[in-house]
Amino acid sequence: MTAELVRGQNHPLSQARLEIRISAGTPVAAAAALSDENGRIHGTEWVAHPGAPVQPGLEVSRQAAADHRLAVDLDAMTEAVHRVSVLLALPAPDGGAGPARFGAVAAPFVAVTGLDGTEVASYTITGLDLESAVVALELYRRQGAWKVRAVGQGYAGGLAELFADQGLAEAAQLASGIDEAVARGLARSVQAPPPRTSEGDRSRQAAAPAVGPDQGAAPQGAPGPVPPSYGGQPSGGQGGPQPAYGGATDPHTASGGPVNYSHPGRQTSAPPPPPPTAPPAQPGQPARPVAGDATGWSMEERLYNQVWGMFEDLARTTAAYRSAADFAESRMDKELEQALSDPRSRIGGQGDAAREAARARYSQLVDQARASLDRDVAQLVAEAEVVEPALPPAFARWDNPCWHAYRVPMEIPMALRLGDLRLPEAEAIRIPMLLRLPLERGLWIDSGRTGSLDGSFTDSHDMRRLAMDTAVAHAARLLAVYPAGEFTVHVVDPAGSGARALAPLTQTGVLAGPPAQGAAGVTEVLARLTQRVDLVQMALRGGAPDALPPGFDTSQQLLIVNDFPHGFDDRAVNQLRYLVDEGPSVGVHLMMVADREESAGYGPLLDPLWRALLRLTPVPDDHLADPWVGHAWTYEPPAVPHGSEVLRQVLTKVAEARRTWNR
Repeated sequence: MTAELVRGQNHPLSQARLEIRISAGTPVAAAAALSDENGRIHGTEWVAHPGAPVQPGLEVSRQAAADHRLAVDLDAMTEAVHRVSVLLALPAPDGGAGPARFGAVAAPFVAVTGLDGTEVASYTITGLDLESAVVALELYRRQGAWKVRAVGQGYAGGLAELFADQGLAEAAQLASGIDEAVARGLARSVQAPPPRTSEGDRSRQAAAPAVGPDQGAAPQGAPGPVPPSYGGQPSGGQGGPQPAYGGATDPHTASGGPVNYSHPGRQTSAPPPPPPTAPPAQPGQPARPVAGDATGWSMEERLYNQVWGMFEDLARTTAAYRSAADFAESRMDKELEQALSDPRSRIGGQGDAAREAARARYSQLVDQARASLDRDVAQLVAEAEVVEPALPPAFARWDNPCWHAYRVPMEIPMALRLGDLRLPEAEAIRIPMLLRLPLERGLWIDSGRTGSLDGSFTDSHDMRRLAMDTAVAHAARLLAVYPAGEFTVHVVDPAGSGARALAPLTQTGVLAGPPAQGAAGVTEVLARLTQRVDLVQMALRGGAPDALPPGFDTSQQLLIVNDFPHGFDDRAVNQLRYLVDEGPSVGVHLMMVADREESAGYGPLLDPLWRALLRLTPVPDDHLADPWVGHAWTYEPPAVPHGSEVLRQVLTKVAEARRTWNR
């Protein structure tokens, strides 16, 4: 029976090999610190953290994530270790992004389980406010036995204050190193999905009807597509709670806004159409999947949430399989160790029988876990087979027939497909990688990798060509999913090396102008875009987003940079970093096509730039991680079918719509 602990309460532990499972609802960094009987940490080697995830008897996650599984082996602890403290910390905010205190997020939940998943004790850490780091719980030695205690001690000064409180001399340096490791990990993480809807988890059957305006608020984190406004206010709507009757004689509130006299319970717009219903399943068979079975206000939103649900399902079922396989292996190792420790069973038939029995139990456990994984994957494959053909162009592959009936949209979609994701245990399924729009961070198409996962070798020249082809495919999709005139693409190609790959963009006339070449071209484009960012920011700070110069282009802007750092001096590099940091908030985005090693001459000054961009590759690569359990996912770039003219056909329609819109 699970012990649900409150702060200060303890519970005995009967197992030495344990898992600490953490669920925080938002990405957090997890660490574990060893200390003596006085609670003092003797050195940085006594702390397992994302930068050094493995220590004797400890293994923690390598990146910040919403869910963690920490492995603990108490038998491997030295006699000097009397406490194992489980630590949680919010990643250091980057440019204001992400929560800075635990009081702004859901209360973290921590559970101690056996390797078989049996929960021993759990603790929900409540009462936190300004703290950005917390000692969640501790495993401690008492009279030769181990216990777990709920701690919940928070520190507003973060990990540096926490480590200093536990007597670590290098507290500030270690905290800084952990922040750096977490930043590197977050740079490879797939953008987290929006928060769970008020209806809870995604339904596998027919989804509950979406909530109408007269029945409560729309699902949190799942709004319909709303064009961005630089003023920071939603387009339309009241923008906040307003009095319904108020009893006021003046038809204006104290702030000068009009009073809303509408009845608060009266429906003012038509409810969304009901979700599709799954056909009845045969007796004893799983429910037949149907496209759009997730919650949402529109079919696009339902499909978006359904894809994210499939992504999460595959992440978690694979995590369960890996955990079961690890448990089976550790159990077999322990049984073999016990058999070898007895001199009477080291040789002869008795020892052989013990070893064979241990291996047989291992195979049985792994086979059971694999059968469960295969069952879940088969269900996901069946779901993907009905979801993929139903996806709109923004979510669809380039070989989807929907592109043959493509029309320039009238509204901005919720998200954009940037490729596919897969795991080695489930090669039969690919999950679409969807990124919310408008972009929250720029993209970096890495041209520096020379080998792919299949063992083939790609030389540097071919990698640069493939990287530029991939960048053009991404840019074409962005142009295709935005309404006419609402997305503008600029290209900087200092040496002209990307001319062939850029042909679909240049020949169809969808670019804002010819690709800029040479140092002068780089300077001119960067100066124009940095000036644009400055103007919009000044207008926003002055509270007058409409006071921009006449004819100001308010569309989203994308700058594609090829062959960096060729043609860039120090001033241009600083302008580039400025666009990366400040541009996305005012509609200016960057797509770098570059080899990071080639820019090493600029030193660590460019490290924040690379971390701020989402790294994508022109060949399959396992560099991305999910926001739940942190698996390393293999990313596959969006492939345009060989010999297909779909890219040019779509861009031609975009150019025609733009010419019509400009008349």
